[in-house]
Amino acid sequence: MTPRGVALLGSTGSIGTTALRVLARHPARFRAVALTAFSNAALLAEQAASLEPAFVGIVDGGATHPAEWHVGAGCLVAAATHPAVDIVLNAVVGAAGLDATLAALDAGKRVALANKESLVTGGPLVLDALRRGGGELVPVDSEHSAILQCLAGRPASEVRRLVLTASGGPFREWSPERLARVTLADALNHPTWQMGRKITVDSATLANKALEVIEAHFLFGVAYDRIDVVVHPQSVVHSYVEFTDGSVVAQLGVPSMELPVLYAMTHPDRVHDIGTPPFDPVARSPLTFERVRIDDFPALALGLEAGRAGGTAPAVFNAANEQAVALFLGGRIAFLDIPRAIRSALDALGGARAVTRAAVTDVDAAARRHVLEQFRC
Repeated sequence: MTPRGVALLGSTGSIGTTALRVLARHPARFRAVALTAFSNAALLAEQAASLEPAFVGIVDGGATHPAEWHVGAGCLVAAATHPAVDIVLNAVVGAAGLDATLAALDAGKRVALANKESLVTGGPLVLDALRRGGGELVPVDSEHSAILQCLAGRPASEVRRLVLTASGGPFREWSPERLARVTLADALNHPTWQMGRKITVDSATLANKALEVIEAHFLFGVAYDRIDVVVHPQSVVHSYVEFTDGSVVAQLGVPSMELPVLYAMTHPDRVHDIGTPPFDPVARSPLTFERVRIDDFPALALGLEAGRAGGTAPAVFNAANEQAVALFLGGRIAFLDIPRAIRSALDALGGARAVTRAAVTDVDAAARRHVLEQFRC
């Protein structure tokens, strides 16, 4: 067996380091050909010394780094299109991952997509590149991996509903009055998953679930009115599908990203792996489900509104959210200012109907400026 070449975009982040653990258990199947990071030069250097990839890139080259490394945002596309790469695991945070996704699909690669913003900001562009280049698009998010496994190749016409599960984040039981006093430490204290800071805040606001609904719409060709969200605090049922005959198929497993990462690289096949403990339903019980408190977590409703509006409205939602979260992480705005910023940007900018790369770039920049101006930053 010849190992398949893998490019890890965002190799120093949470998904990237998880993927490297998976690759280490399957050296006969996969080899790391390309590694990129945003700015963590120290960890990237350790990874490069251990794996000896053919390509190493860093987006923010401010730190000291070896002269042979590729520097700047262009390194993402260069890594994704490297001739020895078969699988591109795109774990870049934010809209910055779109160009690499498009380039990899145009080049006929398999894209294991952990960068949900690629589909949120440029869904039609991604689907066009997929058709044009003949590549593959396989989701890494646990919810979308679950749906992919539940569908098992069945057409969208047989689907009554896709149901994405949400942990509910750290504030699932908080009152509106208490939400007004959320601190950064509170928001970063996720009860189930260990993730990067940005996505952890998105999980706390439920903006992350809005992004996932938009992503599911493009991945599976299912209309928004047939995609629901339910809170499942144990994060054991990763999502489920209700079919037109009333049957419901769910995917269960321990809350570990190693499972969907491995499946994204081997789909539709399954390989023997010992990275996660056996599933014990008794130990994981009881499993509970709750309705989303949509009024208390308005970022979800705003994202769904943007998704249904279509065009570049999802890109406005995403960019406004990214900028607002960055301000919150920097201690410059309050937690509840995040959905306020998104609402203001959507009202001010709406979105163009045509989705072109230039339109996405323009509206992304405009939404970020709007949020900064809103808070006089």
